[in-house]
Amino acid sequence: MKTLVLAEKPSVARDIARVLGCSRNLEGAIEGKDYVVTWGLGHLVELSDPEEYSDDYKEWRLDLLPMMPEPFRLTVIRQTARQFRAVKTQLFRKDIGQIVIATDAGREGELVARLILKKAGCNKPAKRLWISSVTDKAIREGFAHLKDSREYDSLGDAAMCRAEADWLVGINATRALTCKYNAQLSCGRVQTPTLAMIAKREQEIKEFIPRSYYGIRGEYGGLKIIWQDEKTKSRRTFDKNRAETLIRELSGETARIKELKRTLKSVQPPALYDLTELQREANRRYQYSAKETLNLCQRLYENHKVLTYPRTDSRYLSSDILPTIPERLKACATGPYRKMASRIAGEKISPKASFVNNAKVSDHHAIIPTEQFVQLDHMTIDERRIYDLVVRRFLAVLYPPYEYQELKITVSLGAEFFVSSSHVITAKGWREVYEEENGKSILDEEKEDEELSPVSVRPETLKTLKEGEILLPVRPVPLTLAEGKTRPPARFTEGSLLAAMENPAAYMETEDEKEKRAMVKTLGETGGLGTVATRADIIEKLFHSFLLEKRGQEIYLTAKAKQLLDLVPQDLKTPELTARWERRLMEIAGGKESRNRFMEDIRDYTNSLIGEIKAGEGSFRHDNMTNKKCPVCGKRLLAVNGKNSQMLVCQDRECGYRETVSRASNARCPKCHKKMDLKGSGEGKIFVCRCGYKEKLSSFTERRKKEGAGVSKRDVARYLNQQKKEAETPVNSPFADAFAKLNLNNNEYNENDNIS
Repeated sequence: MKTLVLAEKPSVARDIARVLGCSRNLEGAIEGKDYVVTWGLGHLVELSDPEEYSDDYKEWRLDLLPMMPEPFRLTVIRQTARQFRAVKTQLFRKDIGQIVIATDAGREGELVARLILKKAGCNKPAKRLWISSVTDKAIREGFAHLKDSREYDSLGDAAMCRAEADWLVGINATRALTCKYNAQLSCGRVQTPTLAMIAKREQEIKEFIPRSYYGIRGEYGGLKIIWQDEKTKSRRTFDKNRAETLIRELSGETARIKELKRTLKSVQPPALYDLTELQREANRRYQYSAKETLNLCQRLYENHKVLTYPRTDSRYLSSDILPTIPERLKACATGPYRKMASRIAGEKISPKASFVNNAKVSDHHAIIPTEQFVQLDHMTIDERRIYDLVVRRFLAVLYPPYEYQELKITVSLGAEFFVSSSHVITAKGWREVYEEENGKSILDEEKEDEELSPVSVRPETLKTLKEGEILLPVRPVPLTLAEGKTRPPARFTEGSLLAAMENPAAYMETEDEKEKRAMVKTLGETGGLGTVATRADIIEKLFHSFLLEKRGQEIYLTAKAKQLLDLVPQDLKTPELTARWERRLMEIAGGKESRNRFMEDIRDYTNSLIGEIKAGEGSFRHDNMTNKKCPVCGKRLLAVNGKNSQMLVCQDRECGYRETVSRASNARCPKCHKKMDLKGSGEGKIFVCRCGYKEKLSSFTERRKKEGAGVSKRDVARYLNQQKKEAETPVNSPFADAFAKLNLNNNEYNENDNIS
């Protein structure tokens, strides 16, 4: 009898098959002498939509809510049905005696396998492979220590509870809000708190009152110094009178060096990338959206095979990866990385290195290069940029620390103290990885308040300074007043929003400090709002639903989102709901709480939530109504801002008509060189710039051809196809928003708005 191994994705299945000696390709599987390896494409099975329980649920009606399926049904995901059939065929082969569950070592990985086996109706004996990396060594050791799958029943219960709870709360609340206010208003335990965080930031900015602050600068003996309060160590004061008084009193005083303190310091390299940190960095450097970065990572992982699995929440490597590092260095030692990689080739890596921590690697380790030889000329410029970020960070952690000598100088002037500081590099260490050929660093240096930042002392000045030395003023007026203003919190960008979702502690409203600490700990252990693999889709959904809009790189709430937050029950707007759920789910996974008790509480909560929505006395008003009528139903259209476009959409959620008015393009204005918008439709398409320049698409194309850099037919076709696709997509369709959980990337599980 043979053993069937069920992996979560094709790439992992291929690695396992190679180690197990399987080489014969079947449809959706690979067979060997003792094993058959098959795989999912992320989730192949999901909880059924409401319509599959009853024809009544095909119509959205408030009186039918809440919907309480018992038991929940399962549906094969249409897009991956072929692979499910292939897996089922292998499961019921007569020569298959047992199954090894080899999906990701985590709660969602457990759910992937259990849903497949349950839907297929397979009850054959099962073992569990529990590994956090797919090196040959890890796979062999994992198969040598397989466990009975029943040992993971509690983890499976927790996974099912999470899925069913999200279904009950998200879909019922979305239908209730939509029916109650006749507008497409979706909500969920991830989407709604995310909107609330942005709303809180906007309120902080609105209420912020700038305050002027003051400092004192001086220059004595070639040394630039800044006043520092002796008690608070602050270099600023909000009392202008105090600053001016000090300047008058100290201008005639003798400046004497009170202390010279030299300290050798070292800085370790930044940690390796997990997906969230890589998305933040790509957004900050290249303005890529979280979704764009994820898609680029997927291509580098699946097509080029030069990066490891990107959907990871770990920034560490497990110790079994260390023997593979020389091959990874050799593979990426090309182009601009050749010299950097060769410098550390052959260096022995300690298992106690800062980037190695088995305890902090769960499902997958940090994103690093693979052993696949790299062909940089086969990548697009965007792929190159993401690959560059990952490779440089990988090389950086293998380099020694950055070291420098810090000099702090304290100058006494009367009874007050002034400071100056400088540092001299003693070893560039890992920062060499971020230097260009001209020696310029590509790192973004942190910028302090220029008026009151510590002044860098020139090396030649350092050599002559001594404690107790008297410094003479360089100018007739040695002390001057420096002034600045406090700034409001920055608006969210996609990068900073990802960070807030990962760690939403600052947005909790619980006043009980003990309870808050417990919730913060829980969210820290479970990854915050959403998961590392789903946050990009959640943010995209918020844009697509016209709840968020972008102005430059900054994110703003739309009027629709503000009204939605007024109508949604308070409990759904805070991260505490996720924290409470996750804490109980952890207890279920640990066998400390029963699945039935948790689900009973969720059903009671859903009843009270829907009751609260039904009893709500608010109203929803479209404040973006235009005078243009829908060509389908005749109702007035709404003007909305998409992420990169302006559209007109029908106010009737049942109609769903939309048309694109204008779309941001990459075409540059020949006058001011800024990006232009493409407006109109058909033959009347025209580029429009903010400076007032206008040009027909046909004229633009001809002009660019003459200049030798025309818009390619492929680019134009891609734009037109995208526009057509959007025009045909019913944005107000209740089905589109309530069940937008299609697996967009390799069909992996998508924990989005209504089920998260």
